[in-house]
Amino acid sequence: MTDREYLKNLRIPTRENPLRILMSACLSGITCGYDGSANGEYPSALKILQYDTVHVVRFCPEEYSFGTPREMCDIYGGHGGDVLEGRARVLTESGIDWTKGMVAASEKMLEIARRENTELAVLMDISAACGSQVIYSGNRFAENKVYQIGAGVCAAQLMRNGFQVISQRDFASLEILYSKIDRNYQPDTSKLDHHEIPWYREYFKSP
Repeated sequence: MTDREYLKNLRIPTRENPLRILMSACLSGITCGYDGSANGEYPSALKILQYDTVHVVRFCPEEYSFGTPREMCDIYGGHGGDVLEGRARVLTESGIDWTKGMVAASEKMLEIARRENTELAVLMDISAACGSQVIYSGNRFAENKVYQIGAGVCAAQLMRNGFQVISQRDFASLEILYSKIDRNYQPDTSKLDHHEIPWYREYFKSP
């Protein structure tokens, strides 16, 4: 089942029985980014918080393991699934190995998702922890930085355990979500998910 198919088949939530969403804490405005900011504002995610038909649990896996502020980190030698399998590492910009801490953070995020009976996760894309479609391959500060298709460590942990993950850039999927949590919402069918935008298709030579 694709993400959109899953979303279309989500139950209709109510105030008494809200949809249970796990969200990257920075997307909700919590100042847990590496530099002590909220990594900017993303209206597509903040909009979810306006509804009383959702119960949002906020969690920042990097803050959990490494605190705030902290160094920026990226995945070297693969994607998040490779890190979980021991085939890739998570390194900070100064070269410190954070692999063990990131795996521990992913396990904590999975624990929370299970405890809260999470029905959907909305996570910050491109993050080494929470990215769900695109992440950096190695150092994001390199002169010729490289992107790769793949998930961050924590998103990969959720996905491999059966949880559905979308990002704040999956606008088409979010439109479906809005229509589920607001019965009066008319989804904009012209919106695109991240993997459908021109940049993604050109960069990854995707049809």
